[in-house]
Amino acid sequence: MNIIFAGTPEFASVALARLLAAGFRVPLVLSQPDRPAGRGMKLQASPVKQLALEHHIAVAQPRSLRLDGKYPDDAAAAREAIEAARADVMVVAAYGLILPQWVLDVPRLGCLNIHASLLPRWRGAAPIHRAIEAGDTETGVTIMQMDAGLDTGDMLLEERLPIRAEDTTGSLHDRLAVLGGRLIVEALEIAACGGLTARKQPLEGVTYAHKIEKAEAAIDWSAPAETLARRVRAFNPFPGAATALAGEAIKVWTARAEDTASGRAPGEVLAADAQGIRVATGAGVLVLTELQRAGGKRLAVADFLRGFALAPGQVLDAAPPRVEGS
Repeated sequence: MNIIFAGTPEFASVALARLLAAGFRVPLVLSQPDRPAGRGMKLQASPVKQLALEHHIAVAQPRSLRLDGKYPDDAAAAREAIEAARADVMVVAAYGLILPQWVLDVPRLGCLNIHASLLPRWRGAAPIHRAIEAGDTETGVTIMQMDAGLDTGDMLLEERLPIRAEDTTGSLHDRLAVLGGRLIVEALEIAACGGLTARKQPLEGVTYAHKIEKAEAAIDWSAPAETLARRVRAFNPFPGAATALAGEAIKVWTARAEDTASGRAPGEVLAADAQGIRVATGAGVLVLTELQRAGGKRLAVADFLRGFALAPGQVLDAAPPRVEGS
C-alpha cells in the first residue's frame, strides 16, 4: 500500500514509526507548520516531521487545506502533492487541520483516523484529558473511516484499555499511542485483504472532548477533593494544575484525595509536612505531593517545603498567575 500520513505530535509519530517498521510505503507526510517552542521560542519541527525527515520522506506543511480558505496557495500545493503520491489510503493521527471533502475523496480507500477514545465517547480534540478528568475507568483506540463530521465516521477497529488509578494524561497518552500504532497496522493489513467491516457509531453516549484551555489550570478549591485530584492527573503534563500563595504561582503535579471532613474554608492549609500538604476543599481534603514554584523544578513535597515555608492556616488562592517556563 501507498500511504499518506497526516499527523503532528508525539502520539502521531509513534504510529508513523510503527507503519514504517511494518514495511508500508509512505511517500508523503503532512504535518502542522513549524511552531516557536522552548525558552528561546525558536521554530521547531513537529515530532512527525522530524521522523519523516529522518526517513527521507517528503513533508508538506500547509497552513490550511481549504482551497477556498485563507491560504489557497498552501491548499493548492498540498493538493498537488497529495494527488502525486497516488495513495491507497491516508492515515490521520492528531493532525490538527480539518480535512475538507476533496482530501477525503482522493485516496482509493479514503482516510483512516486513529482516535484515542472509544467512540462515540470523547469525540474531539482532547479525549485523553477528558477521560481522566471525568473519572472514566477505561478508554481505548478507535480506527475510524473519516467523514466530513467531527469524529463521526464509521468504526473499523477498536480496542479497550483500562485507565489506572494513578494515570496522568502523560502516562495514558503513551500507552494509547502504542496501541494506536499497533491497531492501524492491523487495520491496514486487514484492509489489504478486503476484510475491514465498518460499523456505524451508536447514537447514544456521544460526548465531546473540548480543547484544553490554559485557564482550566487554576484550582478551584470549592470543588470536591476527588474532582480536583482527577484534574491534577488530567492536566499533567499540560497545562498543569496551578494555585498560588500570596501572589506566587505554584503548580501541582501530583495529589490525592482524602474523604475527610475538615471543617475549614476551601483552600486553607491544614498541615504541611513530608507526607504532603493537606488542603481543605469543598468536600474532603486534597493532599499535594509534588509541586513546582515559578522558574523552579518539580519537587517532591518534602524537598519543596525546604525552600517554601507553608504553615497551617494559610490560604491558597484559586486563580494564580501563570507559571512561566514549565
